[in-house]
Amino acid sequence: MYNQTKYYNYNTLLEENSKYKSPKTKISRLITEGKIIKIKRDLYVKGKESEINQKILANLIYGPSYISFEYALEYYGLIPERVNVITSSTFNKNKNKVFKTPAGIFEYRYINKKIYPYGITRAEESGEFFLIATKEKALCDALSKISPVKFLKNLAYLLFEDLRISEDDIYSLDSDELKLYSEIYKQNNVKLLNKLIKSKRYAKRS
Repeated sequence: MYNQTKYYNYNTLLEENSKYKSPKTKISRLITEGKIIKIKRDLYVKGKESEINQKILANLIYGPSYISFEYALEYYGLIPERVNVITSSTFNKNKNKVFKTPAGIFEYRYINKKIYPYGITRAEESGEFFLIATKEKALCDALSKISPVKFLKNLAYLLFEDLRISEDDIYSLDSDELKLYSEIYKQNNVKLLNKLIKSKRYAKRS
């Protein structure tokens, strides 16, 4: 079971193997035997690769961060394509980061520090927890990294044709949350998303 998998830094591994004459040699042997997997410098997992939850690792590899963008959109079933890269948001970094690990590829894209704290939820799988954007935040993060469009019809094409998100899914998003994001992102795609939701709901009432 996944909840038996444990995460370690190197000092913790040294302490756990301190009874051996050479803890470093013991650790190297365990890595060679596949009983411990080195994810990156100072992050190790005890257990099989098949038992590793990528979403848990995403928060541990680089931070502060939360899962967002395409991977979160797939997680919520908003986009039909399978996303093989685990995408996350971070802040105050000079550039995007990519980590290629035995457990998968993890990409971290920076967003404005003022935007970062909003729309983060704590999800649970097999007794362990990870941070992930809400549907609304994940979509706004994604739209904020796409070249701005000028008109509602262009945004609709981007959402329904390019990203292939269904209209039902778009119009079921939380309008209050999107209104907040339209104010704090200060990015035209996000502002237009809020307008698109409002215009559709107004049309339904008319």
